[in-house]
Formats: sequence, structure tokens, C-alpha cells
Amino acid sequence: MKFTKMHGCGNDYVYVNCFKETIENPNETAKFVSDRHFGIGSDGMICIHPSDKADFRMAMYNSDGTEGAMCGNGVRCIAKYVYDYGLTDKTTITIETKGGIKELDLTVEDGKVTWVNVDMEAPVLEADKIPVIYDEEKKVIDKPVIVDGREYRITCVSMGNPHGVVFVDSVDDLDIEKLGPMFEHHPMFPDRVNTEFIQVVDDHTIRMRVWERGAGETLACGTGACASAYASYLNQKTGNKVLVHLLGGDLQIEYDEEKHTIFMKGPATKVFDGEIDL
Repeated sequence: MKFTKMHGCGNDYVYVNCFKETIENPNETAKFVSDRHFGIGSDGMICIHPSDKADFRMAMYNSDGTEGAMCGNGVRCIAKYVYDYGLTDKTTITIETKGGIKELDLTVEDGKVTWVNVDMEAPVLEADKIPVIYDEEKKVIDKPVIVDGREYRITCVSMGNPHGVVFVDSVDDLDIEKLGPMFEHHPMFPDRVNTEFIQVVDDHTIRMRVWERGAGETLACGTGACASAYASYLNQKTGNKVLVHLLGGDLQIEYDEEKHTIFMKGPATKVFDGEIDL
């Protein structure tokens, strides 16, 4: 199988051009290639397919083999792949995901894509659509949750996949390896959850660490950055434009109040091309 290793702010995936490649069992293949000791090493695998609804279709698999609905860093890297490898010459494209069709604007320098701005569409707060179960609440905004004997305040948002945003005093002091799985498998989240731990720096800057369902802590999460910026806005901790500092780099997130949609701008980077026997 031929592949390309790419990352967005350190959130790395193995990308497969399924216009040319056929993968019989993508779930098991994703587990194998993601292994950082015996495989290629990544947070998962992303397959680029033809689409009858958009320019391209994304199928995204976590490192544990489960299929995900959407990946913000991953969708930016697809945009770079399809342009840099000549699958399109357009600088505005659409990509079909399980979380909806996304429109992406590409910044091209010296014939290569460097930055991608993604219309991530409207954030979802309805509890049954995230999904999250919290008493009979229809929206879970700044609600208490007990994890490991301590009370946290959580705001739940879907960006095509479920997110629980938790504000903390410092992201440096987190025992995320312990807390992350506790949030991920909390009974209030029937489909598990991506958990963002947020430290507010000022009214336009936040720091974020993320525990992703099916992958553990990653260096970045694009949908998580969007959910966190929106949660910060909802809870009046920031304005509608936020710079998100992640372990692997920075993302620029803007909530368009008039259109009720979120825009995410960030880099996309190729690491190397390769071939692996399955």
C-alpha cells in the first residue's frame, strides 16, 4: 500500500489515495499502520475517496481502528494532498465527511498548499445530537460533572463529532492519562467523547490539551479547537476570534455570529511518502 504521512499541528495521519489503492479491512489496517513501534506511527489513517456529493470524500479511522466522523486537522491535510498531487487545480474545494460537507479555501505558495481555511459549519448544542445525557437538559453548558472525585464544569458541543470542553486553571498540571479515559468513557457520553482541557490566557487566546476518543492524547485536534473556542465564547471567557495554542502548534478559530458558523485556519504539512506491506 502506498501512503503519505502528513500532519496538522502534530496531529499526524497516514493518508491513502483510494482513487488508486483498495483497502479490504480499513479498521484493522488503521490499527496496524498507526502503531508507533511496529507500524508507520500515527494518530490514525485517513482514506481519500471519490464522492458523488463533493469534490472528494474522507474516511477517517482512529489508531484503535474505530471510524471517526470528522477530523479538522485531517481535512486540511486532504486539501493539501489533492492539490499538491494534482488531483485538483482548484483553490476552493469541498470534502464529504461523516460530519457533513466542508468547504475549504487553500493558500498556495510556490505551487504547494501551506495554509487551509475550513468552513466547519454550525456548532451543535442539542444534547441528543451530540450525543450527551445529562438529567433532562437539552443543552449542556457550564454544567457540573464529577470525575475522579472532583467537580469540573463541562460544556458539550458537536462539530460533527462529540466534544466535552472543560476549563482548568492550568493545562500543564493535568494528569491527562488518568483523566482522559475517565471523561471518554463517562456514562453521560453514549458514543464516548473527545475531551478538551482549556486554560484561558486572555479574551482572544486559549491553551488546549485534548484526549481524543479512540486515540488518546494528541498534539492537536481541529474540531476540538473549534468546539473549545465556541465554548469559550458561550461562557463569555473570550470573544468570537480565538488563537488556540495546542501542543503541536496554533490554530486560528473564528465564530461568525451572523452566519452561525465556525471557520478554522491552520497549516498542513507533508512528512514523507512511503510504501508498506499489509
